[in-house]
Amino acid sequence: MNLLFDFGNTNTKIAVYKGNILVEAETFKELNINDIKKLEYFSSINNVILSSVVYYKDEIKNYLKNNFNNFIELNSETQTPIELRYKNKQYLGNDRIATAVGANNIFPNTNVLVIDFGTAITFDLINSKNQFIGGNISPGVSLRFESLSKHTKKLPLVQKDKNFELIGSDTKSAILFGVENGILFEVEGYINKLQKQFKPLKVILTGGDAFLFERIIKKPIFVESNLLFHGLNRILNYNVKNN
Repeated sequence: MNLLFDFGNTNTKIAVYKGNILVEAETFKELNINDIKKLEYFSSINNVILSSVVYYKDEIKNYLKNNFNNFIELNSETQTPIELRYKNKQYLGNDRIATAVGANNIFPNTNVLVIDFGTAITFDLINSKNQFIGGNISPGVSLRFESLSKHTKKLPLVQKDKNFELIGSDTKSAILFGVENGILFEVEGYINKLQKQFKPLKVILTGGDAFLFERIIKKPIFVESNLLFHGLNRILNYNVKNN
């Protein structure tokens, strides 16, 4: 069985896979070794992969390296089943690598746009030759609300809400509708442009804030909340098999 770690900007998530099936998942604000030992399938785990976009404790890494048969710390040099055609690969986020691999696993030999609604919103493109060819990074939903509140004197901090209209009728709704419509138009704009350039194009939404937009984007889309884990699992299996 495989154990997967995703150290993100907000939370640490871990998952256990049996083959290609997700059988256990947990989310932690701060992970420690005892949390790992308490996993239901802990005694059956052989292989581990760790992805991080933030600093994490060396003791966790050392524990994983010393207690499991195969340990991979994902980085730009890790072997992947897709080609990473990206300048300065060392600056390519591990989360973007994993979601790209996950998307390609769902739609192999197909043009796929991955839109990941996390702390930042990333737009990443995998072509029909199974190549990651690049993408863009934009401020996430919460970052936009926080920026307006922090960098102005009178605008309040507004909480995200999946129920938003086109035009606000007061300051709070103006901020809510402005931010979330701005993201919606941004997303639909990327989809429209890329659909003309890469035909046909599949679109996958993922990330914690995807729920805000999944029902109102006026394009055929797929939603996969565990896309990053699917990608990590595929990368881990690929490396175990080929090493």
